Amino acid sequence: MKKIVIFGGTTEGRRLSRELSGRGGEIVVCVAREYGREAQGECPGVTVLTGPKDRRDMGKVLKGAVLCVNATHPYAVEAGANLRSACEDVSVPYVRLLRPASGTEGARVIMSADARDAAGYLAGTAGNILLTTGAKELPCFAALDPSRLFPRVLPARDSLSACEALGIPRRNVIAMQGPFSRELNEALIRQFHIAYLVTKDGGQEGGFPEKARAARNTGIPLILLKRPEERGESYEAVAALCQETLS
Repeated sequence: MKKIVIFGGTTEGRRLSRELSGRGGEIVVCVAREYGREAQGECPGVTVLTGPKDRRDMGKVLKGAVLCVNATHPYAVEAGANLRSACEDVSVPYVRLLRPASGTEGARVIMSADARDAAGYLAGTAGNILLTTGAKELPCFAALDPSRLFPRVLPARDSLSACEALGIPRRNVIAMQGPFSRELNEALIRQFHIAYLVTKDGGQEGGFPEKARAARNTGIPLILLKRPEERGESYEAVAALCQETLS
């Protein structure tokens, strides 16, 4: 039985695994967190492995596979580099599933190289900040007054611990699971008197257009972390390759 390994935890990774389910192959999906396993759910012919993996761990999972699909988040640069190297180590073909970038929907955008660059800019400003970049990026904002920070994170123990480590008041923590509508984004901006919205371009799947429109409609700047440049294939092309590989 042919084995395809999908490194994901993303919307398109889940979609691909479900599309390949029942096609006669062995589909292995790797997610970093228990939240990813929960979101993946159960599907016939799909095995889900949970937990962060370094290059060596990835190589062990990839042994015997006929194809590896990198369907991780567009900003998961380190994971992607490790995965490419692991595929080379065990001679498994590798393909990157690219999530299309988004327009900024007419919002006033301030580009930042990364989270630290964004924090440096915000250090010279006043007003509340809605952080929608994920719990892993929170330490980059440690130098800012924690009372200004309103992180929107997954309702998971490690996310809440990251907020607590920065001394962010509990009343500021927005622990919710997306996707989020434009209306909800606008409501949060108004409820917490947000002056700046910090985000990544997570594409349509990550709810970026809804955040951009909310920032535009409420008149606040959108601080956008620059998206890493990489090469890859569209969802349709990757799905076709997987189906051809299994046939």
